[in-house]
Amino acid sequence: MEVKASLKYARIGAQKARLVADMVRGKDVNAAIRDLTFMKKKGAGLVKKLIESAVANAEDKKVIDVDNLFVKTISVDQGPSLKRFRPRAQGRAFVVKKKLSHINLVLDEK
Repeated sequence: MEVKASLKYARIGAQKARLVADMVRGKDVNAAIRDLTFMKKKGAGLVKKLIESAVANAEDKKVIDVDNLFVKTISVDQGPSLKRFRPRAQGRAFVVKKKLSHINLVLDEK
């Protein structure tokens, strides 16, 4: 039985979050959490917290054995961009897009 968790509007670009998602795809949950704990990327903390949330969802359902969970699918989609302006020379303004992303996670039993 599958367990799902999602993180919407995460304040990280989708390309940077996909680097972390690719590292944990298909791994055992305990191994994934251990790897993410020592990774020096911003997305590692977000994905780690998301995996822990999915495990908590599994414990709450009481249908699945938590010790046999693995990351079945994890996808990172691009969300909306926050548009901000930076002042530039001679009164001009440049647009800075602060990108957001949506992370979807599915855990399953082995």
